[in-house]
Amino acid sequence: METPTESPTLMRGRVLICAGSDSGGGAGIQADLKTVTALGGFAMTAITALTAQNTMGVFAISDVPLDFVAQQIQVVLEDIGADSVKTGMLHSEGVIRMVRHVLDEYSHELPLVVDPVMVAKGGHRLLDPGALEMLKSVIIPRAQLVTPNIPEAELLTNTTIETVEDMAQAAERLLLLGPNAVLIKGGHMKGFEVTDFLVAPGILETFTDEKIETRHTHGTGCTMASAIATGIAQGLDIETAVKRARTYVRTAILTAPEHGQGHGPLNHAHTMRPNM
Repeated sequence: METPTESPTLMRGRVLICAGSDSGGGAGIQADLKTVTALGGFAMTAITALTAQNTMGVFAISDVPLDFVAQQIQVVLEDIGADSVKTGMLHSEGVIRMVRHVLDEYSHELPLVVDPVMVAKGGHRLLDPGALEMLKSVIIPRAQLVTPNIPEAELLTNTTIETVEDMAQAAERLLLLGPNAVLIKGGHMKGFEVTDFLVAPGILETFTDEKIETRHTHGTGCTMASAIATGIAQGLDIETAVKRARTYVRTAILTAPEHGQGHGPLNHAHTMRPNM
């Protein structure tokens, strides 16, 4: 047996991801796997839906049988275990109920990061019309952190968000749904800056950077949530996990490979250092 010339990077922090597959590789399970690995964690998956998509949009969605969604979660947790869980595309009432049920049965104390995926970057709806209230009442109350962008936060709170003050008010409303913390991402807001707003008991913090003008932002929400979930799995507090995730996502956008004709993917492989 050959002896490695270098010690491999230790994978620290087990992250179970319950989300949909993106055949284009820029978002969903594929982005999640790349992100967790780049930040030094170990990623596991329970695929909730299959999508046929590329940078131009989503062309088809195929359901995964609910009992198979449940079995994926169960067998991973019974054997490997996890240090955090991240949910992405939970597109139907049945999937939402099933994921919550299995998590309660096998991982009721694990920290959960919820990315409330509703609409793809190209505008295709990824959440069944009847599932919004289920998302609000079943999954979000279980979350340690929920990470909506502005359009998602507007749908979840039935409000209009045009200013940072509006973001703060929406975050407080989302806290009333039961999560421990809320991060509203401000990339959709007009202007030359992007501000993200983090609120939790004892925490009220804004993060502001110059906006990057680019069409290569496919998968930013998935990437951000998975990066935060990795930090939590590695023992970081929420504020530190959010700060590291924002740095990772921003660099991934700035160094995007410019693939595709539409909303291109990020450069998830820009670093392999877990403690960046």
